Amino acid sequence: MKSAQTQPNKDMITITLPDGATREYDAGTTGMDIAESISKSLAKACAMIEVNGEYWDLSRAIDMDATIRLVKRDDEESLEFIRHDCAHVLAEAVQELFPGTQVTIGPTIEDGFYYDFARNEPFTTDDLPKIEKKMAEIIQRGASFEREVWNRDEAITYFKDKGENYKAELIQDLPEGEPITIYKQGDWLDLCRGPHMPTTKHIGQAFKLMKVAGAYWRGDSNNAMLTRIYGTAWHTQKDLDAYLHRLEEAEKRDHRKLGKEMDLFHFQEEAPGQVFWHNNGWIIYTELMNYMRRKVRAHGYDEINTPQLLDSRFWQASGHWDKYRENMFLFEDEDTDHPAALKPMSCPGGAQVYKSGGKSYRDLPCRLAEFGQVFRKEASGARHGLMRVQAFTQDDAHIFCTHDQLEDEVVKMCDLIKEVYADLGMADHITVHFSTRPEQRIGTEEDWDRAEAGLRKVLDRIDMNWVINEGDGAFYAPKLDFKLLDAIGREWQCGTVQVDMNMPNRLKLEYIGEDGARHTPHMIHRAILGSVERFIGVMIEHYAGKLPHWLAPVQCVVTPITDDAGEYAQNTFNQLKNSGLRADIDLRNEKINYKIREHSVAKVPYIFVVGKREAESGTVAIRQLGSQDQTILPLDEAVAMLNDNCKAPF
Repeated sequence: MKSAQTQPNKDMITITLPDGATREYDAGTTGMDIAESISKSLAKACAMIEVNGEYWDLSRAIDMDATIRLVKRDDEESLEFIRHDCAHVLAEAVQELFPGTQVTIGPTIEDGFYYDFARNEPFTTDDLPKIEKKMAEIIQRGASFEREVWNRDEAITYFKDKGENYKAELIQDLPEGEPITIYKQGDWLDLCRGPHMPTTKHIGQAFKLMKVAGAYWRGDSNNAMLTRIYGTAWHTQKDLDAYLHRLEEAEKRDHRKLGKEMDLFHFQEEAPGQVFWHNNGWIIYTELMNYMRRKVRAHGYDEINTPQLLDSRFWQASGHWDKYRENMFLFEDEDTDHPAALKPMSCPGGAQVYKSGGKSYRDLPCRLAEFGQVFRKEASGARHGLMRVQAFTQDDAHIFCTHDQLEDEVVKMCDLIKEVYADLGMADHITVHFSTRPEQRIGTEEDWDRAEAGLRKVLDRIDMNWVINEGDGAFYAPKLDFKLLDAIGREWQCGTVQVDMNMPNRLKLEYIGEDGARHTPHMIHRAILGSVERFIGVMIEHYAGKLPHWLAPVQCVVTPITDDAGEYAQNTFNQLKNSGLRADIDLRNEKINYKIREHSVAKVPYIFVVGKREAESGTVAIRQLGSQDQTILPLDEAVAMLNDNCKAPF
């Protein structure tokens, strides 16, 4: 069945270690041999070897000169191998417990893995504890993962004879000449490219099966429905517990749940992927927009607004037509041969404002901000509350400048982005991702070289943590993406700065230089919040609904304890409103603890409780959200305190 293993020859090979040192070994030596030759403890800790940039099993023979790096089981990158191996153990456990079940595909995913199974009776969550127990047994057996290369036709026959038709189909669809690699763990085997750790024991017991779902074979609704079992696996039990705690916290903080409790917004199927803002939610939106408008004006931006429906010729000229047409909402016009599209971004519109009227070097830099509504088609399965919608507002800006101004302008943008995140309480952990030219791009290599060089100089000046993200730039420009960590450690990509040397040429933008000649400006695309809707969703989850007081829809509720304090409650409410605070009054005939609990669920920052004693003394009893303590203050002093605490940061 399997091909003969390659016999090592007697020649020597040169192995280069990470520190540059070299060692001579017999050809056919393995990663485990190399690890043991360095240190027995190292060999025990190793999970994988990297050979010339490719991960291999430790048991695989090396028959050529190579640069290697040994990967320990506790290294961060080994987590993917732990999850990969755990998926194999899941499949083995299922087939031991439920004979006749076919295994199909089982990849690793973010934070875990899944495996799809073909079975007449779909699995349910009730099956998961039993499968987990069997997985723990298999892991404890410590069977070795053994790699074999099989003959293609014999492999297809083997799986068909076992009734594993899905595996046979996968092999049939592999390119001719590709090795058919099989991995065994004890008596069980699976089709797999690998690599794997030495034994199942290397997986450890820090795993958990999470849920079951339906999934079509190969993602095609015309194919059979399979059962998908999702799992997660981590280096240690501590890591697993922390992950499960994050999931629990994420569920509590879900902006869709809090949006309902706080009466902020809703969605309905008649307007897919579009937000119905309620009064409370719209207050958050408008207060955030007012803040952003003050901020960008203070930084020298002019605010513009451009049409939402533009002729397709604009998008063809900008280069977006070929790239984004499938995600645009298009409208045919019987009076013209050119369809129109709802704008998915504001770049071409902003460029038209720049072009209207001649520009000279004295007009540059020209900073144009636009809080424009944009529209992008999203598959129904991809939509997710405020986080992914089809119509949203983007806090876009386009800056047109000379080459000499470029670096300073981008530094100013980065400073502005940091200021905004600091004001919003989300500046503690920012990482800038420098995304370079993608494989599919427009423009000359010279322009890409200049744009990337400019961004590298900026990174040297801004004193922020940054990482390189090779090949992930926009099709027209390299970029800096600003990623934030929220209160429970999740990463969100929000702001972006893109240095574009392509679109100005395509859109025929120009200015008159000091030399009297026509020149093409650079165009910088900038967003801080990104999608305003999404950023509000991020903030709701980051703060668990307890937003900064200046953004709270209702900043204070006044409620009397008894009816005879109703008049004083009304006077207190009037004083709060007249001072500019967003206040409400609760005169319902309900117990005070019930009302306090209800307003706490709605995340109202302050509750003023008044009774006969407060009315006689001209005071209020203040309950602050999240605290069981109560503070008594004179009414005037309490109102002044709230005004100070609820003041917008800028």
